Amino acid sequence: MCETRAVTARIPAAEPLVGRFIRLTPFVPDDVPELAKALRKPAVFAGGYGGGPAGLPADDAAFERFALSYYAGGPLALPWTVRLQGGDHDGRVVGATKFADLDLTNESAHIGWTAYDPRVWAGGVNVEAKLLLLGMAFDHGFGRVKLQADSRNERSRAAILRLGATFEGIARRHKIRADGSWRDSAVYSILVDEWPEVRAGLEARLVARGDDPVQLVGA
Repeated sequence: MCETRAVTARIPAAEPLVGRFIRLTPFVPDDVPELAKALRKPAVFAGGYGGGPAGLPADDAAFERFALSYYAGGPLALPWTVRLQGGDHDGRVVGATKFADLDLTNESAHIGWTAYDPRVWAGGVNVEAKLLLLGMAFDHGFGRVKLQADSRNERSRAAILRLGATFEGIARRHKIRADGSWRDSAVYSILVDEWPEVRAGLEARLVARGDDPVQLVGA
């Protein structure tokens, strides 16, 4: 007799995730003006975010249209706004990300659509954001979390590997870029059995950066 396997994955509540250096708040349209200040920059779109350099919105109105579409929620998507926690810039919006493609039956999800203000690229923001999001995913019964990047984006690919993710391969001709060319995507994943080791590595990196709040370099 075939037994039905119990599905353990469940959709998290859209509630703030608070860390030492950042907090993730559920994305709302009112966040868009601050996101535009943080993200409407050539350096952010250069690596493939938003379809690549050609996807850079020309003005704030265009960015609003982009952001409202890119960070749309729904029953299987949880978009987040990334804010600094503590220090002189407490509450400042420095990025956005999304926990989506939630497949409860197969206990899989995708963390992506991620970008940060270049002034915090080296401040531990991404490390803590992934620590919070991965913890949420595995605490809610997910068994596999996917991360991916444009295959050309060596900086993002290296950052994903430093998180402790495993490279799975290249999804060829995966999606179209804003300039009309076809993007190959480098696909990575973290499994629930790997999470304790990955979590320890992320926590160690945060300890190593010290206790000082994240600063906006060049602000």
